Amino acid sequence: MGATTAIETRASAPAAGLLEEKAVLVTGAGRGIGAAAARLFAREGARVLLAARSQDQLKAVTEDVRAAGGTADYTFCDLGDADSVHAAVDRTVELYGRLDAAFNNGATVVTPGPMERTSEAESDHVYAVNLKGVWLAMAAQVAAIRATAGTGAIVNNSSVGSLGANPELPAYGAMKWAVNSLTESAGATYGPEGLRVNAVAPGATMTEMIREWIAASPRVEERVTTLTPLRRFAAPEEIAQAAAWLLSDRASYVTGTVLRVASGRCRGLWPSPRTAPRDRSPTGRLPGEGV
Repeated sequence: MGATTAIETRASAPAAGLLEEKAVLVTGAGRGIGAAAARLFAREGARVLLAARSQDQLKAVTEDVRAAGGTADYTFCDLGDADSVHAAVDRTVELYGRLDAAFNNGATVVTPGPMERTSEAESDHVYAVNLKGVWLAMAAQVAAIRATAGTGAIVNNSSVGSLGANPELPAYGAMKWAVNSLTESAGATYGPEGLRVNAVAPGATMTEMIREWIAASPRVEERVTTLTPLRRFAAPEEIAQAAAWLLSDRASYVTGTVLRVASGRCRGLWPSPRTAPRDRSPTGRLPGEGV
């Protein structure tokens, strides 16, 4: 009876945003999925701190959020630098008095190709940002949530390219696979405290980087959409919507989960380099999902 009463009370309460009054940190927030997430989270009632390396991009997105009536600020953050990561978390608490949630979206990619062509320096860089950076951020975020909000949620941005063979981006796929493991472990570790940890695994998403890639190699769009059951790329906001739900109280019984947001594609997206055309972006890079 008590449960029925609680449900009826929630149903009759005024509608509120998914993230109403939550203080949320978003890394990699200057463009793509991170920028879409910052805008969406603010529309859903969150007070958002945007973090990335490009301050011009951060300023532009922050101004967009504020112009739409949202609450946002920004700070520089290099995921490869521990002090910078801790400073971003501390800045969120300084601005909003607490940390309720975080979306660890920031990542980097490397020159595509078979693993023997990936240099040690490239491998070290993708490890430092895509795995160590996420670990540093999660550790700092857990401490801040414990000390302020008490309970909360963290979502990491993984990739469908981590769920199977990734011949074009083996180092990228490996680090994202490790993020999945880290996510599941953290979900088990912190669940008893009421701190949920999940991840989204996006498929091909129409970010600025992919638009440049398609402009340089138009056949790539058909090549990728043919492999995608919904026959299109995701919009960045579609990935952000999944992250918003996982961060919200509506996902209150979900933790340690890697949620595929990939149009039904359940494993790595890119064809083998031995069977597919070697299309390249203007920078010589093949995009990794979730960047």
